[in-house]
Amino acid sequence: MRYVAAKTLLTPVRHTDEWIDRNFNMNIYRGCCHGCVYCDSRALRYNIEHFDEVRAKDDVLTKLARELKVKRKPGLIGTGAASDPYNPFEEELELTRGSLKLIAQYGFGVSVTTKSPLATRDIDILRDIGNAAPANVQITITATDDDWARRFEPRAPSSSARFGALEKLSAAGIYTGVFIMPVLPWITDDDANIAALVRRAGDAGAKNIICFPGMTLREGNREYYYDFLRRDFPGLRAKYEERFGNAYVCESPRASDLWETFARDASHRGQTTAPYFEKNAGASRRIWERIARAMGLRSTSPN
Repeated sequence: MRYVAAKTLLTPVRHTDEWIDRNFNMNIYRGCCHGCVYCDSRALRYNIEHFDEVRAKDDVLTKLARELKVKRKPGLIGTGAASDPYNPFEEELELTRGSLKLIAQYGFGVSVTTKSPLATRDIDILRDIGNAAPANVQITITATDDDWARRFEPRAPSSSARFGALEKLSAAGIYTGVFIMPVLPWITDDDANIAALVRRAGDAGAKNIICFPGMTLREGNREYYYDFLRRDFPGLRAKYEERFGNAYVCESPRASDLWETFARDASHRGQTTAPYFEKNAGASRRIWERIARAMGLRSTSPN
């Protein structure tokens, strides 16, 4: 494991985005070894060299304790946006576990985004955090079929393992959810896949589920993704270039239909469909409506 210098661990979030309410972002690792061909964090703007190599930030726990101690009031910390906090090295290093202990100690909340069942190891600390502040785990799952998902997430834990982790976390009383994102145009953007993901998420106990019917492409990750299309889906790159050009947001041509399938199936299962805690149901409805309007979709909030 290589270590990289970091001045701070917590980055203030100035504006709440569509996906998650949080006050700070925290990434204690740099890079990711899942090999997901679509990852936005490969973009050059993030300046992460050798992205597929995981490196830990140096002196994580000392720096995090110092930062948490001087905050005027507790807030919600999001982790997992740029690097999975439960990469395989975490099993031995326990930097994420140590960070969660500090978050609990200082009374902060946490929202974890991951693709790893290793998150179940920290159920005890997530419970401790949840006794005083919000604590949730969002698991990203893009396809229900393990072999199919492995084509574009070659080194990530299987979808089945992620659903299993979701079930364990939910059974333990942890507030859990699923990110169905990205939805890859002409690859995973079919109603059957979306419906199956919603059904299995509900069966596993997910309380919320968020779907973005498209993906993002920008310099760096666009070229990497197009290499994947050239190898695995000959001819599809031309469709992407014709449809999207150099656009950042690449919405599925079936976005409206997918959104309606998702909204209908999620609402039938009683799942909230925007962030995150039941006490924020009104905000969730407003966020849903804002996304729908921005994307030109016909559906409205099912809540």
